[in-house]
Amino acid sequence: MEVFGPVPSRRLGQSLGINNIPPKFCSYSCIYCQLGRTDKMKIERAGFYRPMDILKKTGAKMDELVAAGEKVDYITFVADGEPTLDENLGLEIELMRSLGPKTAVISNASLIWMDRVKEDLSKADWVSLKVDAVDEDTWRSADRPHGQLDLSKILEGIKDFAAGYKGTLVTETMLVKGVNDNQETILRTADYLAGIKSSMTYLLVPSRPPSEGWVERPDMDSLKRIYAAMTQKIGPTVELIGGDEGDSFFFTDDIVKDILSITSVHPIREDVIDRLLAERGCSWDTIKRLVQQGVLQQFDYENKRFYVRKVGERGKG
Repeated sequence: MEVFGPVPSRRLGQSLGINNIPPKFCSYSCIYCQLGRTDKMKIERAGFYRPMDILKKTGAKMDELVAAGEKVDYITFVADGEPTLDENLGLEIELMRSLGPKTAVISNASLIWMDRVKEDLSKADWVSLKVDAVDEDTWRSADRPHGQLDLSKILEGIKDFAAGYKGTLVTETMLVKGVNDNQETILRTADYLAGIKSSMTYLLVPSRPPSEGWVERPDMDSLKRIYAAMTQKIGPTVELIGGDEGDSFFFTDDIVKDILSITSVHPIREDVIDRLLAERGCSWDTIKRLVQQGVLQQFDYENKRFYVRKVGERGKG
């Protein structure tokens, strides 16, 4: 279990992340996932970590940040896998309230047909639900779901949750060239999302090394067309996030610990690490050693180099 950040977020400001799922338990194995393919496909909820241990570790991190004068806007459950697989999620959200910041959950929405999942998510201040496509073939191509999942139940579950949720609900759709960016798919997705009436409809593109090397973002002309179609159907609450989010990560004096913590769920660009090392008067020998030991892996994507913690090493240290 990792508590990392705060990480700069376009949507959440400074977000302190809680990784409440061991790697890589997930209900999807998305083609664009920045953490690689899912090797533990699962849809049955379970307890992974003790809620009080999560509270203790998050509280200690908050104390450290307050002492350093750092601001935290949200405590966000964002995991190596799908955070709603954690059967204690609702309790953990309630426990976080004692720490001050608002709570957020970033979910792929695959389990929202379960009443208990709806109940747990309803306790968060901000919830993001993923809708990459609303037709079966495209959904399976993009998200590669667990074989027992039913898309119609998921879409109905999202509608049910949206109708009763009192917090801030947003949706996100990851656009992949040649997969879900054609006009028919976009219009069907837009029609569905228009009925959700979320606070924001976010359109994303892959900006970090994806699970499958062939994955690319749509070209600019396609993105303009998609944005126009979505806006016409949904209204002004559509936002296209076309590039990397900020790079103002918080690091302590324990550079290795911080890098391993953040890269377990959030690949970091080489230029960000370079700046960090320069600020601390450290050399690249530290990073080279982690790569040689197999703890960190490096990937090139869109002419940028990224570093991510190796899956088997997450949760250690």
